[in-house]
Amino acid sequence: MKPAVKYALGRLGLFLVVFAVLIPTTPLNILVKAMVALVAASGLSLILLRGWRNESAEQFGEIAARRSAEKERLRSALAGDESAAAEGDRVTAADIVEHAKRPGA
Repeated sequence: MKPAVKYALGRLGLFLVVFAVLIPTTPLNILVKAMVALVAASGLSLILLRGWRNESAEQFGEIAARRSAEKERLRSALAGDESAAAEGDRVTAADIVEHAKRPGA
């Protein structure tokens, strides 16, 4: 499971647990209970879900680094750098010919 999904589900689970504890114990309005549960779950997630938060932050950092590298490669290709343009070619002439030879294409 992806770290970001795991972290989001962990936060949702913490909210539901805190909310379920507050339902029978306090004589407050349901919306106030939900707000208290939201604040408490946010605080608890800082402590209890630190590892999952760090994993998801690393995943997002890797994605951002890949996008930055691709953006820089595209800028170089647009500026006339032939090696950057060739590096990013995903479809070659051989792929186009191969696709045209397939039945039903």
